[in-house]
This record gives sequence, structure tokens and C-alpha cells, in this order.
Amino acid sequence: MSNSHITFCCTNTDPDPWLSGLRAALPDAEVSLWQPGAAAADYAVVWAPPQAFIDEQPGLKALFNIGAGVDALLRLRLPPGMQVVRLDDAGMSVQMAEYVCQAVIRHFREFDVAEADMAAGKWAFRKPRSRADFAVGIMGLGVLGSRVAQALQAFDFPVNGWSRSAKPATGALAGVHSFAGDAQLPDFLAASRVLVNLLPLTAQTENILNHANLSLLPAGAYVINVARGAHLVDADLLALLDSGHLAGATLDVFRTEPLPAGHPFWQHPKLTLTPHTSARTLRDESVAQIARKIRALEAGQPISSLAGVVDTSLGY
Repeated sequence: MSNSHITFCCTNTDPDPWLSGLRAALPDAEVSLWQPGAAAADYAVVWAPPQAFIDEQPGLKALFNIGAGVDALLRLRLPPGMQVVRLDDAGMSVQMAEYVCQAVIRHFREFDVAEADMAAGKWAFRKPRSRADFAVGIMGLGVLGSRVAQALQAFDFPVNGWSRSAKPATGALAGVHSFAGDAQLPDFLAASRVLVNLLPLTAQTENILNHANLSLLPAGAYVINVARGAHLVDADLLALLDSGHLAGATLDVFRTEPLPAGHPFWQHPKLTLTPHTSARTLRDESVAQIARKIRALEAGQPISSLAGVVDTSLGY
């Protein structure tokens, strides 16, 4: 590691704790904050870097993204063959499971209605709903989606899953009713009373939460978007909420972040909004994972042996 140079380039991120953490985890490496014109590095730790960074660092052995989603990175012009490695979990999956479970349970148990009643001075009970009627459909069955499916099953919710290709019903996906591919998407949507979006953002999945697809959900369905704002067509969601086809939605991600003042989402009574906080990058866990992967590469392990290597042609 003595000759390795690691550069850090993360937009809207305080670099000092990351630099200190990387230096402590990799004491024999040179760790620096990238500046235009900086010397070539061996590895980079990035979040939404500018194109200039990529242009000046074409010889990187690996580009480590401090998040699970790499859509912002893949919008850049990357040199052919540049290896992109995302975080594989690093404490995010349990956070996502917490967030989705609370959103599902809050809607299922109608806690939002109870809160409104109590705020109005009204003491009232709601008829209990049946879990058997509340199948939760998860779009995207990667590390995060699998952990969410496992958590929901612990609360006895029926769970459906949809992904681009078929997933074996083993491990965390045991007991999940799986659907795959475009041909099975309509059946998946029709069978899901609650829809959770955890898909990666790609050219194929952008705008997938549109009027045509959301209309296939059962009347009174609920939507939870914790992936990317560009998956959702805002106007289509609003139309289906106002028509009564959808009962409501919890949104943690938006096309423009922060959500602009005056956006109709802010005041809509059927929406619960949070500021992209469903699963935060945990710095200590992330630094440890990145350092472990760099040590493996420096020891001669092939990059294909690492978890989280991105197929840039697919976008995940």
C-alpha cells in the first residue's frame, strides 16, 4: 500500500472526516482531496464528481462510489473499462428496512388517521385490516430490496417481488412471490396493495412509476418511493391520488432535491414526505468497506471478486 494514492472527490460532502477515516484505515497510502490539476491517483472515492475529475483521472484502478446508487456517476463520460464499485450495504439495508416497514405499518394500521383524529380531539377506533389483503410488492430485489422483503415478512405481510431477471426464492427471498421481466410486470402490480420502489435508476426504469403502470395497482393501493425521484412521473401520481385510485404515498426521493418551494407535493393531504433520509451512508462502515476492498485489490485479488462491482452497461 505504500505507493498507492487515493483521491477523494465527493460533492456536498464534508471531506475532513472521510480523509481522516481513510488515512486511519489505510495508513500506508497517500490520501488526498482532489483539486483540478492534481496528480494521477490509483483509486478514487467519489460522490457525484464533475466530468473534469473523470477526464483528469483516466487511469484509476477503481472508482468507489459512497452510495448504493450510481446513476449520477454513470451520467458522466467514463473511460472504457473504468471499474466502478458501489457500496454493498454498509449499514444501509437495515435503515431501508426500518423506513419501509414503518411506512407500510403506518398506512396499514391507519396511524396517520389516528394521529389526525387525536389532533382534532376525536377519540375513535378503526376496523382492523387483514394482512392477507395487504400484499406488499417490492420493485428491485438487490441487497436493499431483499432486506426489506425479509423484514416485511417478519410482520406477516405477503410479499411480492419484481426484478428485471428471475431471482431464486432462497435466503432473504424465501417466501417471496417473485415476478420478472416486462411480461410479468402487470400481474405483479395487480397483486400488490402496497408498492415499494427500490429499483436502480437506468434508461429502462426512468419514469416507470407512470400513469399506465400505477393504474394497474388495485384501487386504494399505496406507493412508497425510496429509490430515485426520476422513477416517478409526479403529475401522474397526483392525478391518481386526486381520482381516488391511490390511497396515498410516502416519498423520500424527488426529481429535484431539495424539493422546490411551491411544488404540489408539499401540501397534498395524501402524501407523506421525508428529505431523502430513508438510508443514509454511514461513514465509518463505508470507510471500512472501501479500505477492505482496496487492500484486496492491492493483494492481487481480481476486481471481479469484490461485492458491489457495477456493470456500467446495465447501470447497476
